[in-house]
Amino acid sequence: MKKLILIDGNAILHRAFHALPPLTNKDGMIVNAVYGFFSMFLKILEAQKPEFIVVCFDKKAPTFRKELFVGYQARRPKMSEDLVPQIKFVHDILKQAKIEIFEVDGYEADDLIGTISVQAIAGKLNGEIDVYIVSGDRDLLQLVNHHVKMIAPVTGLTNMIIFDEEKVFQKYGIKPSQMVDYKALVGDASDNYPGVAGIGPKTASTLINEYGNLEGIYKNLEEIKIKNPNLALKLAKDAEAAGLAQKLAGVVLDAPVALNIEKAKIERLDREGLIREFEKFGFKSLLKRVSSKPKPELTGEPKKTSEQMELL
Repeated sequence: MKKLILIDGNAILHRAFHALPPLTNKDGMIVNAVYGFFSMFLKILEAQKPEFIVVCFDKKAPTFRKELFVGYQARRPKMSEDLVPQIKFVHDILKQAKIEIFEVDGYEADDLIGTISVQAIAGKLNGEIDVYIVSGDRDLLQLVNHHVKMIAPVTGLTNMIIFDEEKVFQKYGIKPSQMVDYKALVGDASDNYPGVAGIGPKTASTLINEYGNLEGIYKNLEEIKIKNPNLALKLAKDAEAAGLAQKLAGVVLDAPVALNIEKAKIERLDREGLIREFEKFGFKSLLKRVSSKPKPELTGEPKKTSEQMELL
């Protein structure tokens, strides 16, 4: 099976920024997120050996979810000023390395990843390709199926877990396709939208397993009322919130992007372009992983903690 890697650019950038200390290069620029992003990028290439790779990013423009619910992601802290310029640095390096990038106003990276994964599986390589999503965003678990898996960092940048259908069920007690209904019931504090007040993960998975999905739960509200009047009252009271949460949690599968599988080929990766960028930033240890002749005169390499040494 050939492999397509889909990287959630913003999610990995944020994780790298918060996992590593504020490292600087020889020019005094904070580059910890850049350094961590490409450490993970190379780690994925080395471990998975994919034939294709794509990176997707969010854009600043409000998404349709913000139009549905004005409070969507409202409680998220403002992006650190030290992280903002690093987003452009990562874009520039990816472009120099000729890595395919997707970003569209009005859509999150999740939606682009969902759309591209569907296109890849349904395309000319149908039956010959597996998709591996790299993200810490559990919303993307809804995309996991026979041909789609998710590589999720657990702690820091080094400890990862691969979610397939079985692993999702072990973790949440539901099928990946039921994740949207699960989020409709429990809500999502990180995105600042409620589900049904008083319903936690265990009750949500029990209801979904018994009634299949959110629609099935509400169709059988009278039956639930007989078994558990208090639970039925909670469901009835927050029916509107559950419906909204379901819409907010669902990943779009028809965003306005088109995967050109030829442009995503790993063969197109410009190794020399990547080397030049790593040289510019002074990333000696990253250079060793892409070049057989790392240049010893490079200076300004960020100091590494023991965790980083393990990663690199």
